[in-house]
Amino acid sequence: MGVKIDREHFDEVDYLRFRQRLEDCLAALRELLQRPGFGTGQMTIGAELELFLVDDQSRPLPSNQSILDAVGDDRLTLEIDRFNLELNPSPLSLACRPFSAMGAEMAELLGLVRAAARERAGRAAMIGILPTLHPSHLQRACITDAPRYRALNHALGLLRQGPIRVTISGAGAERVELERDDVAIEGANTSFQAHLRVDPDRFAAAYNAGQMATAPVLAVAGNSPVFLGRQLWDETRVALFEQSADDRHQPRTDRRVPRGPFGTDWASDGAIGLFEESVRRYEPLLPVVSGEDPRAVVAKGGMPCLDELRLHQSTVWRWNRAIYDAGFGGHLRVELRALPAGPTIVDMLANAAFLIGLTLALEPQMTDWARTFPFAHAQANFYQSARQGLDAELWWPTGPRSGPQRVGAPELALRLLPEAARALKEAGVASEEADRLLGVITDRVAARQTGAVWQRRALAAAEQGLGRERALHRMLERYLELSAAERPVHTWPVDL
Repeated sequence: MGVKIDREHFDEVDYLRFRQRLEDCLAALRELLQRPGFGTGQMTIGAELELFLVDDQSRPLPSNQSILDAVGDDRLTLEIDRFNLELNPSPLSLACRPFSAMGAEMAELLGLVRAAARERAGRAAMIGILPTLHPSHLQRACITDAPRYRALNHALGLLRQGPIRVTISGAGAERVELERDDVAIEGANTSFQAHLRVDPDRFAAAYNAGQMATAPVLAVAGNSPVFLGRQLWDETRVALFEQSADDRHQPRTDRRVPRGPFGTDWASDGAIGLFEESVRRYEPLLPVVSGEDPRAVVAKGGMPCLDELRLHQSTVWRWNRAIYDAGFGGHLRVELRALPAGPTIVDMLANAAFLIGLTLALEPQMTDWARTFPFAHAQANFYQSARQGLDAELWWPTGPRSGPQRVGAPELALRLLPEAARALKEAGVASEEADRLLGVITDRVAARQTGAVWQRRALAAAEQGLGRERALHRMLERYLELSAAERPVHTWPVDL
């Protein structure tokens, strides 16, 4: 996030200097937001794709550094565990066919990773949670050998003053209880994160629209139903990440909100309010101070990097997050972080098109909805979608004279897809591109088969002749085969 992390331990002086620099960054950002023309321009999109690396037995392959070195492309970065990598396709204008261009670049990068992995008897897996994970894969030794992750692990441990406790219940007797002393467990989650650049004066409405849009999109995009051999939520990542990233000292929880929340309320003060909430509510984890004086840079008419603010924001893991970037003339983005990785590139692009399109479609209404639609309903929608996927019932506004009503996720998605398509086209996306990708979502809803549904169905079929563990390996092998063929998940047969 702009500052190289080359230390693992910090003292109180480091934290004091960092907190002061955070205040300087906030002041500089406030001044920057008053500058005429700051952050205005064409809408752009970007993405981050996190991957698992697996061996020829479909187990985690702890070789991210050697594969990164072999590929030698700065669009790849390490992630928290040794079996994780992240791909970062280039940002693109939202006009014309941006999703096709993004997909082509993702396929190129994925091909490079797969080629390097093959030389190590490995493969790449695009899936929210790897079904073949075992508790032994989530130990301290699995954390990527980089100062940033060791420092993060140490800092979270100091704040928490106790072990990470994870408890997630699924249907029937399916349940996971796990206790760990390190952050390796966070590497069990991989996501496909979408970025949308918006003008500063639109930021609050766009951010709130993204919050509102996340639940119906997540309900039709689930791909994380299995963790440590148990069938849990359709998007188990949500529960797992929030619990594994919780930095609160459990015996005396002074702060009500964990470090990875959906949110606390509708955004009312634009991006600056969200950044300020991060600074006021959450303790710094990586207090590395750069050499920049951000207020002096702004006073001279320059564009500050705001390294400390960006670094701090990178350790506050809201499901949707405000981003400041000094690049491209300086701008703000909404980072939409809730979508899972996989099952295929076309599925992820379809999910992103639906989420971005729906965010744009809802934005003009959000000033009114933020006054009349309870934030608690949007929050409940998010967790209901994560838990139940296509079976979720979600609160949704019905009109100015009547209150919110609960609507089944499939019905709601089909109602919202035309609005998302219209908004994408109005933003300049080619009609063919918008219709093709949102048609994938329409067909997925009609088939009632997300990645999570396919995994459950395939696992049930495999378990008829195999035990759970062998069935999970068989299911994942078939998943990888179908994923590599780039057939959207709603077309996948359940034959193993």
